[in-house]
Amino acid sequence: MTTTDLPLLTLGRGVDPHAERGVDCPGALPPASDPDLVARARAAKEALGEKVFVLGHHYQRDEVIAFADVTGDSFKLAREAAARPEAEYIVFCGVHFMAESADILTADTQRVILPDLAAGCSMADMARLAQVEDAWDALVEAGVADQVVPITYMNSSADIKAFCGRHGGAVCTSSNAEVALRWAFEQHGPDTKVLFLPDQHLGRNTAVLELGHSLDDCVVWNPFRTSGGLTSAQLADARMILWRGHCSVHGRFSEHVVDELRATVPDIQILVHPECKHEVVTRADLVGSTEFIIRTIENAPAGSSWAIGTELNLVQRLANAHPDKRIVFLDKTVCYCATMNRIDLPHFVWALENLVAGNVVNVIEVDAETQKWAEVALQRMLDLPGI
Repeated sequence: MTTTDLPLLTLGRGVDPHAERGVDCPGALPPASDPDLVARARAAKEALGEKVFVLGHHYQRDEVIAFADVTGDSFKLAREAAARPEAEYIVFCGVHFMAESADILTADTQRVILPDLAAGCSMADMARLAQVEDAWDALVEAGVADQVVPITYMNSSADIKAFCGRHGGAVCTSSNAEVALRWAFEQHGPDTKVLFLPDQHLGRNTAVLELGHSLDDCVVWNPFRTSGGLTSAQLADARMILWRGHCSVHGRFSEHVVDELRATVPDIQILVHPECKHEVVTRADLVGSTEFIIRTIENAPAGSSWAIGTELNLVQRLANAHPDKRIVFLDKTVCYCATMNRIDLPHFVWALENLVAGNVVNVIEVDAETQKWAEVALQRMLDLPGI
């Protein structure tokens, strides 16, 4: 293996010169205790006018969402940015891979800014390019690579998207994973296999529950074991080769909590994201993307009861917006997305005030070669029927 461990960084401090993670804030980062933060954010945004367009992912803090021009999931936000060519600066309140996608889809004249470069994604970090290239070499050695189509979830780095583009694969979202997998399985006839990156749960849930494959058709590739911990026979028999990655939030939800809620709360409905474990998804009433979860609650009748398995910021926002419905978090422990929560009001104010002063900070740039092949993978997704 040619992998290198990523360094641990103190929250809000430190720089890793060998990666794009880390944060260095030239000038003074406002303290979180500053009572004027909201006023400063409002003044900076007004001063920038149409030069700035602020994107807010659904999992962001309320204090940041309040300043978003558009809210949504990662792919929707990237497309919204591309649809605003007049905006010189795209301030992406999300995580690193999302800002990369925005940079890929926006014009070269636009600058994509991530208020805190340490806002990464643990799932995306679980599939590094060197690891995936090692895995592909092992698939070649096992004699199955010619049958494999790589599909990567949107929650992956630009270089993993580019890898899929170079090797005949595509990107998918949680909304269109079924369509993407159906397309992939048509590429090499009945012997086609899919290497699904980096979230094993979305891949498994889609293959088994939407496409009718069995759990036995799925194997898990462990990048820290020789040949992924799999034998040549296992690779030959598999239809889905699932990367050993997961969401640190969605992976927490337990089937035991689902059972307890059903036993104690009459008529409760379980609504979860497909990044949850298979045991949780199969016990749920409804499963879908973040946008699906929001629409479901918006359209639910007054007085209905819901337990939602997704990031806590969004669940709390839905509960506050719909007081006529009982909405609870599908976990006994409070659990925010730690990396998403790095984008706070001090970093947001710092980024905007620097733009007002003419200092462009924390720019996310994808190199031309990576962008070229990542766009190929993204375009293959966009060309799928119904997308």
